[in-house]
Amino acid sequence: MTSSPLNIPASLEGRGHPSRQFPRGVHDDVAGIADVADTVNVSVFAPELEDVDVWFTVPGGGLASATLTELTDGAHHGAVEGLRPGARYAFWEHGADRPESGQLLVDPYARAIEQDDDGNYWGVYVPDAGFDWGTVRRPHVPWRDTVIYEAHIKGLTMLHPDLPEEVRGTYAGLAHPVMLDYLRALGVTAVELLPIHFHIDEPHLRELGLPNYWGYNTLGYFAPHHEYATAAARAAGPAAVRDEIKGMVKHLHDAGIEVILDVVYNHTAEGGSGEPALSWRGLADHHYYRHTEDGHYLDTTGCGNTLDFTEPAVIRMTMDSLRYWVEEFHVDGFRFDLAATLGRDGNNNFTPDHPFFAAIAASETLTGVKMIAEPWDVGMGGWQTGRFPRGFADWNDKFRDTVRTFWAADQGRLAAGEQGSSVASLATVLAGSRDLFAPSGRGALASVNFVTAHDGFTLRDVVSYDRKHNEDNGEENRDGTSDNNSYNHGVEGQTGDADITRERLKSASNMMATLLLSLGVPMITAGDEIGKTQAGNNNAYCQDNPMSWLHWDLGPEQEAMLGVTRALVRIRREFLANQPYTYPAQDDTGFLLWFNTSGEPLQEEEWLDPETRLMQLLIGSPEGRFDGLVVFNGTPDPVELTLPHGEELRAFIGRDEDDLRFDLRFSTEPADRARRGTVLRAGESYRVAGNSVAVFRS
Repeated sequence: MTSSPLNIPASLEGRGHPSRQFPRGVHDDVAGIADVADTVNVSVFAPELEDVDVWFTVPGGGLASATLTELTDGAHHGAVEGLRPGARYAFWEHGADRPESGQLLVDPYARAIEQDDDGNYWGVYVPDAGFDWGTVRRPHVPWRDTVIYEAHIKGLTMLHPDLPEEVRGTYAGLAHPVMLDYLRALGVTAVELLPIHFHIDEPHLRELGLPNYWGYNTLGYFAPHHEYATAAARAAGPAAVRDEIKGMVKHLHDAGIEVILDVVYNHTAEGGSGEPALSWRGLADHHYYRHTEDGHYLDTTGCGNTLDFTEPAVIRMTMDSLRYWVEEFHVDGFRFDLAATLGRDGNNNFTPDHPFFAAIAASETLTGVKMIAEPWDVGMGGWQTGRFPRGFADWNDKFRDTVRTFWAADQGRLAAGEQGSSVASLATVLAGSRDLFAPSGRGALASVNFVTAHDGFTLRDVVSYDRKHNEDNGEENRDGTSDNNSYNHGVEGQTGDADITRERLKSASNMMATLLLSLGVPMITAGDEIGKTQAGNNNAYCQDNPMSWLHWDLGPEQEAMLGVTRALVRIRREFLANQPYTYPAQDDTGFLLWFNTSGEPLQEEEWLDPETRLMQLLIGSPEGRFDGLVVFNGTPDPVELTLPHGEELRAFIGRDEDDLRFDLRFSTEPADRARRGTVLRAGESYRVAGNSVAVFRS
């Protein structure tokens, strides 16, 4: 066979330049194809369309189109001339009436997405480009040392008075030295960002004049949400937005802080079947989405549609997206929204052996990247906490509910003369929720512990409200959960009562202490460390305003909470400093001992007795080293207790207890913090304040 001067096989001459089905989207440098000036390779998976045209803008403001002449395994592809960098483009079925004004089909692989003056969405061709990462590398923080800080790009910095106005609420704002210094001083090792994939508002919110602030309504898995970029970057175009995000990651990495993205691969912004086709629905509805036998959408997400992870093209798209964000933006991990949906098989049952999870485990690019599952969805069998495979960590909602119950809801019950729960369930989550994670072959490091998240009450609101107050959401307070395990301490909402304020601060400190002193990986919700309130709104997904944003003008209570959090993060770091990096492994349980008020091991009848609401946790290490003691007093009154002593203690520390000292390092009772540095011997007495946590080091 002879070839043309452009290295085009003679058999293809007259049909345009050759093209390939991979990579998907628009690319100007495709392996195996000669580089032809002003020509790009375009590919889109659309097996349900007979022929596909790509429409794109040209200089001067006009539109041009080209038919993708090749079809391979359901992908339409072709070499397109004149589709230049910065051009908007979209797809349409060849031969079908194209709307003169209206929504064409957005490329699922678009590297940027923009909206035109008529409200229609277009992909933007943004060629791949290098970025100067310098000598900065990923921090690769071990799971053992990880402390996650869940934050919203805009809400975190929008009101910060020490930031230049032009970077508030932006990627650049998070990368500013003011924020980097704050995060370092707080002691967190990773920021987990609410969705920064391109997302849009749902129709019902637009009718109410409200936005989707959280961003769980994705229209592009490869396109950043440009509204979080500075005005200067937006004006300069998608490439500048991309570089601003890379700059943010670079600065965070230079500060030793990892970047984890909250990603929404379970459903798309196309909504239910009655909503217009924006992308996937018009290209390959029955390949991208789950359907029932009668053709209706099978919805396990509560969002109108569910992506079908039994379809190879869906797994391929998701894997391509994950690899893109790791390779191009150097992100360190992902938190998968409604992750149970991603593991549903052909019978719609969850399985940890799903091919998608296997693809992640087998990917060299994703090796060492942190994978975190929100381990539930709204379908049958949707609660899967603890069942995800090795390589994943799960959000532990049992931890959340147990800690809130013990330190908040139970306090309300006790104040009303009712009975609370015993220490048994609290001890289980403190020890890493072995009952949940051991069956999957994983240990405590697979448990992402949290007391609050973006979804629900803030920590301050957990101790300030008995009921949700979501009236501003426009749904007559019907949205959001009514099961909050909270306690308002006698007054609903904010109060000037100093006694109530003091007790609320102590209850919040108790929950923060339990979070940061438990085995597993702690996640702090941004703002909890400075007493953020949302006025009782536990579903502020549509509140892009000061209700959701962090306020940095801290009063005495907020400063106190910040001090508590910083101190507890330091103590956690000290506890872990001498432990192996596998600590705690699946079978590491012998380095935890539990003692009662008398300083003797807790007995079975005490574990089961709801009247037992005080325990002492002695923490050691697999090497037999004693590291500390934590006293949890869930009773409302102070208790005169005896510090651990006796045969079990001697066996645990491997020496005589007479030379053992307990050095008080911290207490959630402000009055007791003045006793910091008090040194006690084994078997001596200590008066622990009611409703408090005290921490000793050896």
